[in-house]
Amino acid sequence: MKILVTGGAGYKGIKLTAALLQKGYDVTVVDNFMYGYDPIMHLVENPKLHIVRQDIRNGIENLSKFDAIFHLAGISGFPACAANPHSAQLINVDATRMLVESLSKEQLLINPSTTSMYGKKGVKCHEDTEVSPVSTYALTKYEAEKIIQDRENSVSLRFATVFGVAPKMRLDLMVNDFAYKAIHEGAVVLFDSFAKRTFIHIDDTVSSYLFTLERFNDMKGQVFNVGGRHLNYSKREIADIINERVQFDIIESELSDKDLRNFIVSFEKIEKAGFVPQKSVEAGVEELLKLYSFYEYYSHYKVI
Repeated sequence: MKILVTGGAGYKGIKLTAALLQKGYDVTVVDNFMYGYDPIMHLVENPKLHIVRQDIRNGIENLSKFDAIFHLAGISGFPACAANPHSAQLINVDATRMLVESLSKEQLLINPSTTSMYGKKGVKCHEDTEVSPVSTYALTKYEAEKIIQDRENSVSLRFATVFGVAPKMRLDLMVNDFAYKAIHEGAVVLFDSFAKRTFIHIDDTVSSYLFTLERFNDMKGQVFNVGGRHLNYSKREIADIINERVQFDIIESELSDKDLRNFIVSFEKIEKAGFVPQKSVEAGVEELLKLYSFYEYYSHYKVI
């Protein structure tokens, strides 16, 4: 099987690419490498890996040769999409439409979506719960999901908030962000500390991608919430888990979160299919604190 991973050098993409190669698949990564080349360097020598430096807004050549596509390319998260709303529309929605229109009906398409589209529900959300996106990110991901699910041979995975260590780190994800600030700033400011959401370790997202590929015929045409019922936490509870391991100040602000999400997600559908995440928030926090004991976020614009 020949597999394409768009955004294959990103936070989740690089770990998925490594896992697919380990399984023996022939993998092509398409990425514009806007965050640099380092995350993929350890995989370059693998003869089954092919790398194409390209922006998906310009289309992807020779799509017909792939049996399955993991479409991970996009602008992810509230801060990045809020800062680049026009690019979020072009990349997350318009480029997705162009990709879908270029595929044959036989090709398999697996799409990472997001539970953030449930917004401020404050209730238990199932796959058929009406969505209420509160951010550009959530809205563009929902629009992309609709485009993808209009074709029969597709599956969309609505992921809980991801956390954990990867060769290409993301610090804008809640657990990752709180742990980094605890180590490097000695304080975490909580907006709407009561707000609950669900979480999933990055290694479990990779496992869910492989699970979907292996059981595609049973899952095609459907949307699945992906996470675990044991991974529902409020912001305060996440901060407290980190605070048990490292001392820092927890400051509860009276200001409201611009990206307020408050919901509990049902994962019954994916559990019935046979998938349950294995890694806990506590395990992820231990990994993050180990990383942040020596790691500092690098930017070309950092002032020394």
